[in-house]
Amino acid sequence: MQKKSVKETVTSLHDLSAVDLIAGYRAKQFSPSEVLEDLLTHVAAWEPHLKALYAFDPDSARETAKASTARWTGGEPSGPLDGVPVTVKDNIATKGVPVPLGAASVKLVPAEKDAPPAARLREAGAIIFAKTTMPDYGMLSSGLSSFHALARNPWDLAKNPGGSSAGAGAAAAAGYGPLHLGTDIGGSVRLPAGWCGLVGLKPSFGRVPIDPTYVGRVAGTMTRIVDDCALMMSVIAKPDRRDGMSLPAEPLNWKGLEKSPRKLRIGLMLDPGCGMALEKPVREVAVKAAKAFESAGSVVTEVDGILTREMLDGLDNFWRARMWDDLSKLTPAEQAKVLPYIFKWGESGAKLSGVDVIRGFNQTMAIRAAASKLFCELDYVISPTAPNVNYPAEWASPTNDPMKPFEHIAYTVPWNMSENPAVSINGGFDAKGFPIGVQIVGRRFDDLGVLGMAKAFEGLRGPQRPWPKPPAK
Repeated sequence: MQKKSVKETVTSLHDLSAVDLIAGYRAKQFSPSEVLEDLLTHVAAWEPHLKALYAFDPDSARETAKASTARWTGGEPSGPLDGVPVTVKDNIATKGVPVPLGAASVKLVPAEKDAPPAARLREAGAIIFAKTTMPDYGMLSSGLSSFHALARNPWDLAKNPGGSSAGAGAAAAAGYGPLHLGTDIGGSVRLPAGWCGLVGLKPSFGRVPIDPTYVGRVAGTMTRIVDDCALMMSVIAKPDRRDGMSLPAEPLNWKGLEKSPRKLRIGLMLDPGCGMALEKPVREVAVKAAKAFESAGSVVTEVDGILTREMLDGLDNFWRARMWDDLSKLTPAEQAKVLPYIFKWGESGAKLSGVDVIRGFNQTMAIRAAASKLFCELDYVISPTAPNVNYPAEWASPTNDPMKPFEHIAYTVPWNMSENPAVSINGGFDAKGFPIGVQIVGRRFDDLGVLGMAKAFEGLRGPQRPWPKPPAK
């Protein structure tokens, strides 16, 4: 029997969790500089295929890692993430870097300061070595963009990573370090997390301060394991006065995720109420997840979805009008640079009346009321993250139809409007080995409980497949 080499038996530094990196730094097993160099070599092997990064800055990262190494050598780390490599989504400002919003139509003006979650990461000692790509204005579940190169899914380069946190999902699954920061207004963290096999948390609205803020918009974490998600949340879920919609400071114990599913009331939501038909492999994974909780003592009941066609179409109308408000301010030359799919979708918003738009916005209140009613009788809801297994990398959305752009977000968007915390976690794989996400939703403000349920599920679901490797040269 042939013995495995040391490289085959020891986890690569770039594959280590943030929790393990901090433990390794503390034990002086390796340094932040060594971790970063291993990561940069790995990125060089993957990035020509994935196109996940924007504003990649290895030289600045090396200087930051060098300073972190000196602090760890002296036994004085600056914070809980000192020396841990992270990426930040394009639309979350970092000082000195333009924020193109994935769109060639946006003027490239360097940001004056870090947005709140980026500032918290930097204060905690994290090494922000790159931003990650996104589609135009964050309004696609896709890696397609008029500004960035097409981002692909590392599990299958012919498939889409999802979006709008597209580059973050691809980077996390490919092993570009352990921590990745995305945003979510209808599923933009959870959808790519589901299609990339990750843990993607959409926190309760206001839990993580963000700038600019908007109805339903949150910053969320994308990691490979739940413990890393919790570690990241312990840093970014801190007050910032720039967000007038953020929650008050609350001393949450992000390390205390141990949670027994016993006697919890869980609703299994297989039919969201409208949208794309649920594909069989996705249904099987969601049912299997629910049965795992049932075997652990939970009381599982199948429940109806809360989203109606009127709700989804109303949100679509509201967002079209909002998009056209932005697009209409551009010059004709700038409008010509917008991704045609997005421009066609947004332009249709010009035909809506004021009453149409108000009716659309009012659906956010209807969704909130339906969610509140549902959680009167339940502790948690389990559902698929998305209805489909995957779709082509070149498509703008799972339907690829700008007149039917949101048929795939029926499982995710309700919880943005209702402000409930929701996490996507890998529940299994299809016959070809492509990951399928399961979503766990909790009551408003129960972020710790949702992560506790995800942590419990990590133990219930059993061993996972190895993470994808870079294609051979």
